[in-house]
This record gives sequence, structure tokens and C-alpha cells, in this order.
Amino acid sequence: MKQVINIRQLYLLLLPVVLWSCRKNFLQDGSTTEGPITDEQVWANDSYARGVLNNAYFTVPDEFDLDGDGAMLASGSDEAVNSNLNSSINIFNNGTWGSVRTVNNVYSDIYTGLRKVNLFLVKAPAAAIIPQDGLTFEADVARLRGEAFFLRAMFHFELVKRYGAVTLATRVFSRTEDLNQPKNSYQECVNQIVADCDSAIKMLPVWTQSWSAANRGRATQMAALALKSRMLLYAASPLNNPGNDIAKWQAAANVAKALIDSNKHSLLTSYYNIFNYGSAQYNNEVIFATQALNRNDIEVNNAPISYDGAKGRTDPTQEMVDAFEMTNGKPITDPTSGYNAANPYNNRDPRLALTINYNGRSFKSRPVQTYVGGQDGLNANVNATKTGYYLRKFLSEAATWNQASNTNARRPWVVFRYAEILLNYAEALNEVQGPVSDVYKYVNMVRQRAGIVMPVLPSGLTKDQMRARIQNERRVELCFEGHRFYDVRRWKLGEQYLNQPVTGMRITVNPNGTLNYERFTVENRVFQARNYWFPFSQSDINRQPALKQNDGY
Repeated sequence: MKQVINIRQLYLLLLPVVLWSCRKNFLQDGSTTEGPITDEQVWANDSYARGVLNNAYFTVPDEFDLDGDGAMLASGSDEAVNSNLNSSINIFNNGTWGSVRTVNNVYSDIYTGLRKVNLFLVKAPAAAIIPQDGLTFEADVARLRGEAFFLRAMFHFELVKRYGAVTLATRVFSRTEDLNQPKNSYQECVNQIVADCDSAIKMLPVWTQSWSAANRGRATQMAALALKSRMLLYAASPLNNPGNDIAKWQAAANVAKALIDSNKHSLLTSYYNIFNYGSAQYNNEVIFATQALNRNDIEVNNAPISYDGAKGRTDPTQEMVDAFEMTNGKPITDPTSGYNAANPYNNRDPRLALTINYNGRSFKSRPVQTYVGGQDGLNANVNATKTGYYLRKFLSEAATWNQASNTNARRPWVVFRYAEILLNYAEALNEVQGPVSDVYKYVNMVRQRAGIVMPVLPSGLTKDQMRARIQNERRVELCFEGHRFYDVRRWKLGEQYLNQPVTGMRITVNPNGTLNYERFTVENRVFQARNYWFPFSQSDINRQPALKQNDGY
């Protein structure tokens, strides 16, 4: 039974009659396949009790499809344009974003997840948990509660990164309480997330390989450290730290370094295989990810249009392409870089070819044709690229679609990976100490991954120059993974990057067969000061007036 969620139901879900499946396959929306069971029955059964926590994991967002038609957050930033001009993702860009016109509004879903983990934290110690993996009852319950603390921190972070200050939900609310609760302060939210991460760290297995094979993919100490690292980095950044309190940067640096010093996770030698697991479903670079599903929807939504009717939804911008350096480590704007406008993709950072399908780049054993008149070119059909580029990152060469018999590839949405932690540490440490040796060391580790091997950063950079290089390294290394949208905001650089047109590349074929490259404006974008934070939807404000709308909406 599909449930319609409102603010009261966010807190009343699961009490006192709980609608879960009577089998082990607990449904994502909390519905039942075989009828209702009582609260007492849930906690008196090992599978049902564990199912409450398992169900909560589904609240962690999978960001491959934000509009029901394959839109990714990249198209809400300067990374990409969505080929569906009617997609709701464009609300981020066209100046219409507001309380009655929202996008990626996860408010209700996240509080539903919080309700589940809070209920589990209360009920688990007395539940009929049958210990696993040779643990005692007490040890297994502690481990399970560690997962719940991690998820509670994760869910609050998902709210805070969007809305800023929100109402903390750290307990199970009763039917008789006044649920019109005000926001906590931003710092109170940060403190709670950090505290829950610390609680999780005390209870969880160290890292992915510490879990038994059947349980890999669950929360770990390293995942909690990664979440804490990201939260503290956001809290130290200019948007949330206008006084530039260096202690906040130091706190962020300390947590990232603790994860690095654990020596558990490492950079994968193949950049491509980070996201295409194959047989190595839990590779050592991935710290935490959503459930890995057998799927081909990523390809259906994002492959070039001539490949079996794909939609080509996420079209990288020329600005994104330009961010990739030359193989000599120089930006293309440097007149000594060797950049050739007549051969623009030659001698570029290898990550360009691993993340973007540009004209002539081989995909599934044949070249992509984005030139005007090509199979994948501008205006070839309604779904054709709007920028002259298509997404390459995440796509599996093995997946097939729109065939009589299709082939899926097993993949998750990667939430935290080791390269981010290295860059988190370098960024925070640079703000504290300037470009000391460790800053260079960890940025260069990312740049010199096997198969990438970009030159080390030039010596003698100033603090400001290093900051710019780290910001660009994040832009390139983490592109299309959902970071850029929030990085630009936390750096308070929205007006610089998001309030200007995005461009593409129009490629035409000359009579002699050579190619002509012409940059053109694809979209004019609008960014206002209020857009640093999401608006609360008007329906949420109406149900919870004490919440108060974010400034400017």
C-alpha cells in the first residue's frame, strides 16, 4: 500500500501497527505484501527487526535519476546540460526555483528514513535479534545500532547540505506531541551529525572487508569517517564559515587524515573500474555506496543517441571539457600548453576520455559522431546532445539495451570514495597551513593514479593558487558525481560559475574533410544569492510553519 507522506506521518510511521512485508523482502515505501503485522511481532522476529534497518538503507539517495527520466545533478550545475529541455532539473538553472517550484525535494523521504533508524535505535536492544558472524547478542546489536547511527548522520547530512539548518530528529516522536518544530541552528546540526558519526565509529566494523561476504556494502567505521570529513569540510567552507575560523578547517583536515592514516582504502589503478564493478563489487577505493543493482538504465539514459535509441540525457558543457588540462599539466588557457583549437581533444588529461564522449572517441567499439550531420550530432533528433558532448563516466561497455535480450551490469551510486578524502585533506590543510608538502603529496596522488599519471603540481604555488588548483582537481576528478553542485555553493562561487551562459562545441565538416570547431552558447543560466540553499516546499512550510522559509524564497 503506497503511503502519502505528510509532516505528521514522518514521525508517526511505524507506530503502533507497522506495515512491513511478512517476507524478508522489505519494500522501500514501507508497504506490505501479505498484510499488516503488529509492532510486537516485528521486534519479536529477527528477520523483521533487521528488515527495519535494511529498509532504511534505501533512503540513501541514488542520484542517477532525479526526475524520472535520467536527469543527474550535473545538469543543475555548470558541468552539463540535460537533453530534455522540459526536465525539472532545469528549475535549478532558469530562475524559477522557489517554494512552489521545487526539484530534488527529499525532505519528506529523509524524515521517513530518520523515523525508521530512530525507532530501530530504541527497539533493537530488546528485539529478538539472532546473532550473526559469531558475535554475541550484545555485540551484534551494538553493530546494528552503529549502522543506525551512521544512517541517522547520513540522513541529516542530506538535509543540511540542501537546506542548511533543519529540524533535528534524534528520537521517536509520540502521537500527542506538537510536531510543528522549529529549526535547530546550523552548528547544532553539524554537531549532531559529528556526534552520530562518532557513535557509529565505536560500534561498526572497520571497513568493507571487515564484514562477512554476505554483508559487504553496509556501513563501516571508514564510511562514518568519510561522512564526518565531508560534513566538517562543508562547515569550514566560506558559505558556512564567513569568519574563516581556522579551527574548523583544522578539524576537517584531522578527520580526513585519520581516514588516510588507517591505511584501509586506496586508489584503484583503473579509474574506469571504480564505477563499473564487474566481479570486484567492493573495490578498495569505494568507501560507501548504495545497493549495487544489475542495471542498464544508466546507459539508456546517457549513451549517445545512435547507440540503440539511448536518450543522451547528460550533455557535458564546454566549460567542463575546458577544465581538463593538457598532458603536460598546463591549463588550455596557458599559451605554452600546446593546446590546438583545431585538434582540441589531443594530448589532454586521460580523465577527459574516461568521463566524456566527445567526437571521434570510441564507445562500444565505434566512434561517437557529434559533428553536425553525424549520427549523434546536434539536432539529430529531440534527444540529441545540446552541447556536442555526451556522458562517458559510469557507462558500461558490456551493457546492452533495446534488444531482444538485454545485458545488465552491476553498479551502485558511489557515495564516498578515497580520492575525495585525499582532496578533502589537501583543501583543508591548505587553508590552515598553505601549500605545505602534504598538500602537494595528496593532490599529486590523485593526479598520478596508475593509468592517469598527470604531472605533479608545479612547486612554489601560493595559498590562493593552490586553492584554485585543488578546486579544479575536484572539478575534474569528481565530475558528474554530485560534488560540483555543492562545491560551488560551499565556496560561495555561485555568482562566478552559475550565473552565466554555458556553452558547447559545434563541429562541422569542411569540404576537404577537416573539422571546424565553433563554441556556441547553449543556455543562459540564472543564479541568485538565495540559491545557495534549497527552498523548503510551500506544502512543507504550510504543515510546519515553525520551520520558516530560507531567506529570499
